Amino acid sequence: MGEMRILPKIWLLILLALLPILGSAQIDGEVIKAEYGSFLLKGGNLVRVSDSNLEDTDLLIKNGKIEAIGKGLPEENARVIDCTGKYVYPGMIDAGSRLGLVEISSLEETQDFLELGEVTPNMQVITAVNPNAVAIPVTRVSGVTSSLAIPQGGLFPGTAALIHLHGYTPDQMFGGFKGILMNFPSTAKRGNYDKRSENTIKSEAKEQLDKIDAIWKKAETYHGIKSAGGSTDYYPEMEHLSKILAKEIPLIIEVNSAKDIKSCLEWIADKDIKVIFSGVAEGWRVADKIAEAKVPVLTGPILSLPTRESDAYDAVYANPGKMLKAGVKVAIRTNQQAENTRNLPYHAGFAAAYGMGREEALRAVTLSPAEIFGLDNLIGSLDEGKLANLFVSDGDPFETQTNITHVFIQGYKIPMTNRHIRLYQEFLERKPELLE
Repeated sequence: MGEMRILPKIWLLILLALLPILGSAQIDGEVIKAEYGSFLLKGGNLVRVSDSNLEDTDLLIKNGKIEAIGKGLPEENARVIDCTGKYVYPGMIDAGSRLGLVEISSLEETQDFLELGEVTPNMQVITAVNPNAVAIPVTRVSGVTSSLAIPQGGLFPGTAALIHLHGYTPDQMFGGFKGILMNFPSTAKRGNYDKRSENTIKSEAKEQLDKIDAIWKKAETYHGIKSAGGSTDYYPEMEHLSKILAKEIPLIIEVNSAKDIKSCLEWIADKDIKVIFSGVAEGWRVADKIAEAKVPVLTGPILSLPTRESDAYDAVYANPGKMLKAGVKVAIRTNQQAENTRNLPYHAGFAAAYGMGREEALRAVTLSPAEIFGLDNLIGSLDEGKLANLFVSDGDPFETQTNITHVFIQGYKIPMTNRHIRLYQEFLERKPELLE
């Protein structure tokens, strides 16, 4: 009986291992791989984000970077791509998703974003990223070139990592940013199914916060001994938390309700550390306090329901714009299952339509997350010397009718195909007479 239960799982795992191969971009049996070299994007309209837009301007990609921007750039030794009438944008950055960490949400064997235990800051998400995840090609043809892979779980579930959406190994994909995640105790209901009393919720939240305080004191002691040159026992959890205290790595705090955000601001007030808020669903209610504390936020999902039944239908859509107007630095995340990271442009589009404005919404998925992650010298805008993470489109990427025609990640020209596109082409051009 045991063997009969195990065998189907074994075959399923074998199939999952073959999926990246079976799902490779192919034409007449030939695998299409990303191309590396020199490319001249000729005559496009450059939406730089960091500076004024440039019409009918060339952009040269060389050695994985943006080598030059200008009119009439020489075409020698470069593959010319005509971008006349099209738009060139910096690649979009999702400020938080499970892309690369899960294949099938209902199958535990394909999930790798959750560790056992409440305190596991030493667990590195980057080691769990699957470069061959089927959802990655689905995502990048939408103009999303980078994503913050985030863990889930206990109080300190692990260390998040930014990945670029092309590479054969996690190390090749690593984008240069890591942050330790902390889940701030929630005093909000978990949903309509949550039948806990208010007193029970408060009691459980206080118990969790007491645990965090005890862990933090232990980390401070460990860091103090280490800073003084003393010897410490092998304690990987404290070793990683001490990096926050040394300002080597930021603390990303997941917090959402207005009450919890205020409590969290009080908790960090006496701590000399780098902090980033994540989630911040009700940030608009306390936006002035977040701005005063100068804490940047990674907010989302935007395509979501209001947190309270009494809120207006557009409360979540308007949240990023209201925080921005209060002076908060805002980046947008999808925070959804891997397959829906592709919808990042539409999360930003809703934020743009409901008060944020198009330019700022574009910035919230390009330069703002790059700045928050300390990578604005490498990604987030079209500037000479930066990584060639960019895409070409025939219109506004926030509009569903827009087509993305070219995508570049770290200078690689990415095949514009994926499992969805191939299925669409198969059934659009089906010839049933061939089966007769």
